[in-house]
Amino acid sequence: MNAYRRATRAVHEAHYQDLSDAHCEPVAMTSAYVFRSAADAARKFNGSAKGNVYSRFSNPTVRAFEQRLAAMEGAQDGVAFASGMAAIAALGHAWLEAGKNVVVSRDVFGTTLTAFRNYFGKLGVQVRTVDLTKLDAWRRAIDANTRLVFLESPSNPLQQVGNIRSIAALAHACGALVAVDNTMLTPVFQNPLEQGADVVVHSAGKYIDGQGRCVAGAVLGSERLMAELRGVLRTLGGTLSASNAWMLLKSLETLELRVRGASRSSEQLARWLGAHGRVARVYYTAMAEHPQRPLILQQQSGHGAVFSFEVGQSQEDAWRFVDALKLVAIATNIGDTRSMVTHPASTTHCRLTAEERRLSGIRDNLVRLSVGLEDAADLMADLDEALSVVPMREPEPDEYERGAAACMEEEEDGLHVPS
Repeated sequence: MNAYRRATRAVHEAHYQDLSDAHCEPVAMTSAYVFRSAADAARKFNGSAKGNVYSRFSNPTVRAFEQRLAAMEGAQDGVAFASGMAAIAALGHAWLEAGKNVVVSRDVFGTTLTAFRNYFGKLGVQVRTVDLTKLDAWRRAIDANTRLVFLESPSNPLQQVGNIRSIAALAHACGALVAVDNTMLTPVFQNPLEQGADVVVHSAGKYIDGQGRCVAGAVLGSERLMAELRGVLRTLGGTLSASNAWMLLKSLETLELRVRGASRSSEQLARWLGAHGRVARVYYTAMAEHPQRPLILQQQSGHGAVFSFEVGQSQEDAWRFVDALKLVAIATNIGDTRSMVTHPASTTHCRLTAEERRLSGIRDNLVRLSVGLEDAADLMADLDEALSVVPMREPEPDEYERGAAACMEEEEDGLHVPS
């Protein structure tokens, strides 16, 4: 470099560093890559040789995150995206087309349903929504024109559970792919690929990150399906940054400890709230009275750290409770080290119509709690103090008993195809 002038040396000196002995993975903060020759560049661009081409779709740090998460989900491969919704949009771009349909469980994350209905719907894709728990509704909805079946189990925020294995069998019989949003339970407590799903989706800014630092998404599955998704990423973008990928990569190392710890606290709090005189009912798969208890024990190895409960009789009661909390933050994310509460009807599900919220069971007095890593006794004290501003509950039939009875009946409204 001494033969070059100062401006040139400032750009090129010490450019290439050997980081192979670094104990912590380095961050590949680069947009472009250097090729050995023009022929090397051509081979990598046309796919005849492996190697990085451009960080919109190939980055070493992002790739390390994809491989690590795929290993944890028991998948052959994975593709990371800038957000969970970017990942879901990629599913649509890869496998949906005009004149075909996607079948979605009615109580998926509200924005997921909005994406399919408002944006893929106007491209000629029919969107069919069904009750997650009703196999007959899935059977009626899935047909030869179905290209994708999408479900989230357990559902957020009401903790209903879909029979992944049975739904997958129905979809595969018609040639459809099955995608399961596993954000709530993570691979620690549920492995949808082992139960017949084709791909698993994560909103990775939740438990995968675990500290509320970034948004990200990921899809895991077979090498063939991931190659199709990587083609969407290469063309349309939605790229995860190397810095966010590095944070997620390191967070995966503590995922098991974090999720299990938060879940233990959640079970303790949910059972306490279930007996509280100011709480109408609790929705959580860990509750012994959950109407789908046998399926839960078969399909899940744990229950996660998100549940919901009803307080008072109205939105005003719910808001009064939320505003009275001191330790628990009012925030719409889940999976953070800090506990968070939100009012679904006016936030995460506000873009659904009142009828859609009714069908999904999102009542005005429902609140959702994401339990963090604080001491459970401190969280209990904060919840108890905030509940003191809410009226005592009135005796009424147990919701889970009604839910169990409903599961035994045919629901005429099981299939809903919006006009």
